[in-house]
Amino acid sequence: MTTIRSTLLEIGAIENSRIKLFASKTRDRQVPVWHDPLTGVIFIDDFYAGDEEYVMGDYRPPFNVCSYEDHADNQRRAEQFAGFYTGRSVIDFGCGNGHFLQNIRSRASRLQAVELQTSYRHALNEAGIPCFAHVDECLPADVVFLFHVLEHLPDPIPLLRSLREKVAGAGGYVIVEVPHARDFLIAKARCESFIEFTLWSQHLVLHTRDSLERLMVAAGLTEVSVLGVQRYGLANHFNWLLRGEPGGHKGPLALLQTESLNSEYAAALARLDATDTLVAIARA
Repeated sequence: MTTIRSTLLEIGAIENSRIKLFASKTRDRQVPVWHDPLTGVIFIDDFYAGDEEYVMGDYRPPFNVCSYEDHADNQRRAEQFAGFYTGRSVIDFGCGNGHFLQNIRSRASRLQAVELQTSYRHALNEAGIPCFAHVDECLPADVVFLFHVLEHLPDPIPLLRSLREKVAGAGGYVIVEVPHARDFLIAKARCESFIEFTLWSQHLVLHTRDSLERLMVAAGLTEVSVLGVQRYGLANHFNWLLRGEPGGHKGPLALLQTESLNSEYAAALARLDATDTLVAIARA
């Protein structure tokens, strides 16, 4: 089986001679985590949870539950990517409960979804959104979205090539969102409680701008732009640094936040290349 380590070596995102142990385990398993200190890439070697874990989806909430964080993400994405999906056909690969697609339903010309989890897939089909287990079953589209999916895959390049073929005829786009290895709480603050919380055996790699761009190019995608996006604001960071716990954005510290403050904080983190999330936008 191809591992994420071999993929990262293939694209020049890491070098074997530099690899160091980053953590002895993840939050859920005794799986070591590795790090290339020069490039910043963080990864898990020779492990994959298995398709069955994603088919069953026991780690996920029920279909009709949308958390505060998911709602905020879906709202942001609907606004950020409106120019790419409005009046166009869309595939959401690894769509989860499909709330993003339901959010943009009235503006896209056609929606399709790909999701391994059986219960979610059946529920989406019943809701009138065609959802398949494999991208090969989808019709060609103008844009494919992958929101926090790519980091789960041990061999992502063949998938990206398949997605490129789905949108190539329309001269379309592949848009990928992943967690960032240079997240402020990891790379700058070195917040141990956050690092212990965020390392998860399902996340096989935390990318940098460079490694994400290299991956997209290796799959034959072109005109790749990588942007920094901040999902969590100052209150969340304060809570991690003061108390070592998540959820600051939903507690008393959230009273410190304003839309302008969060916007300025996100812009500052982007200048430092320290956002918690990266978005790659590429032409097929």
